[in-house]
Amino acid sequence: MEEYLKKARHEMEFWQHKMLEEPSFFDRAAKRVQDKINKVIPEKVHQGITAAIREMVRLVLFGSELTTAEPKKDASLFLREAFVKQRIEFYKKTAATEGAIIGSGGILAGLAEFPILLAIKIKFLYEVAALYGHDLKDYKERVYVLYIFQLTFSSQQERKKIAQKVFDWENVSAGLPDDIKEFDWRIFQQQYRDYMDLAKMAQLIPVIGAAVGAVVNYRLLTGLGETAMNAYRFRHFSSP
Repeated sequence: MEEYLKKARHEMEFWQHKMLEEPSFFDRAAKRVQDKINKVIPEKVHQGITAAIREMVRLVLFGSELTTAEPKKDASLFLREAFVKQRIEFYKKTAATEGAIIGSGGILAGLAEFPILLAIKIKFLYEVAALYGHDLKDYKERVYVLYIFQLTFSSQQERKKIAQKVFDWENVSAGLPDDIKEFDWRIFQQQYRDYMDLAKMAQLIPVIGAAVGAVVNYRLLTGLGETAMNAYRFRHFSSP
């Protein structure tokens, strides 16, 4: 057990360092390529993505009825992560299958898939949060879920800004209003969309075949799983 904790801490610290790195030459080059790709994506696709993100943020913040998983209490990190890894594998396969089925349908099918894939990823993050013992009935925990999502899918230029909020969560969460009705979700939604790397999000739209849809979705859930595990590890190791 002690060896597992050492390994988990080492992986978390390496991940933390990676999240705070300045963009490399290759990161900046990739961003320029992505920006060019972004310009040729039809406007209706951008509008569809914006609408899906707006609805997702609203549902995550206010849809407390969606938080069906009860927080797992009194478990070791080893046991929690054994369950988390099982869910990661399940959701990777689910997302890959969904991408393969819809992948050959073109842009319209891709637009239909986008909110479906968002829902899969949010449901996954809800389950992970509960397995780490966090109660999603507290809307502040749902804000943390959104930050994990941002951290995974933003460009490196923006990732550092979001990571600083995640790593200072105790102070960030203390600054949030106690009543969710006082939370300005519209501003958060606008900032959320601005942070998202829309070129990467566009890769979710499998316009070039079922094989690409399956592979992209599988990799996206892999990255989301890694980020979620390490973000909650950070809170575990930071707690008194």
